[in-house]
Amino acid sequence: MASDDFEDEAEATVTINEVIESMDAEELEADLVLGGDEGDECTYPKGYMKRQAIFSCLTCTPEGNAGVCTACCLTCHDGHELVELWTKRNFRCDCGNSKFGTLACCKLLPGKDVENPENSYNHNFKGLYCSCNQPYPNPNGVEHGPMIQCCICEDWFHKEHLAPKPSDCVSSQVCDTTELNQTPTASEPVQPENSTEAEKTVVRVCSKKLAKPEPYPLSECAIATGLTLSPEFEKKPLFLTNNWRNILCKCDKCLEMYSERKVSYLLDAEDTIAEYENKAKEKRTEKLETQEGEALAHLNSLDNVSKIDFFHHIKDFEEGFRSLAVSWF
Repeated sequence: MASDDFEDEAEATVTINEVIESMDAEELEADLVLGGDEGDECTYPKGYMKRQAIFSCLTCTPEGNAGVCTACCLTCHDGHELVELWTKRNFRCDCGNSKFGTLACCKLLPGKDVENPENSYNHNFKGLYCSCNQPYPNPNGVEHGPMIQCCICEDWFHKEHLAPKPSDCVSSQVCDTTELNQTPTASEPVQPENSTEAEKTVVRVCSKKLAKPEPYPLSECAIATGLTLSPEFEKKPLFLTNNWRNILCKCDKCLEMYSERKVSYLLDAEDTIAEYENKAKEKRTEKLETQEGEALAHLNSLDNVSKIDFFHHIKDFEEGFRSLAVSWF
């Protein structure tokens, strides 16, 4: 037997702990995307939720003009061609409404309103992304590198397709097709010589050494302190670093402007993906603690003979699982 055969066999070796850790990581990733939603109930009665996991069913709505919640995805569209959209803000489940025509597909909560007029849809619902209008992952095997999301329209863009290209410290963007990008709050500022350090953080080119910015005082308007539009950066993506929401101006004039442009959610901490995932982690911790407590209570309720039999079954399961894990790898 060649030495390479031994190396291949060694590479295929995996411990049961490694398999369990891998499964835990995948389960955690799923919980973060689903926001801790168990998928037991349709979210329609909750109205337009600040953020939730949404799926598009191309089997039922091939034109990509409807979205369904996790529960409806699992119960009403099992086995269908689905597009996972990660999360969408201010969205209400469409399952079974007029977008689905004569298909009485909703098994959980039929009889919804004809439409949800406040829902927003884009080409993501057709499984397409970026200005290149390509599916992800690309079925042709063409890789375009990492993607970054627009915090307004929530479309995803390949970094290599953006001009100028974002640096590594960019955490979000406002795409060049978004109307908000043509306002003073989103355009490249021309800094006066006497600009304060807080004002100088409102820039497109970020620095990894940039200190955490302080919020603007409510008594002043960040836009009216000498910041002007630069034509050079019109109709180009706006790149944002961490904590960029903290420096959004909160004077009365700007609050009114956010409301008029329907982007007041930018001031809401619960709108962020980070907060969404934090809540998912809390739900996951509570679920695991509950499951552990229930398992321990059940074990303590058994007599000694039943406990011994239970542990024998656990040992048999571990041996069977170990054999299965080795066959996987």
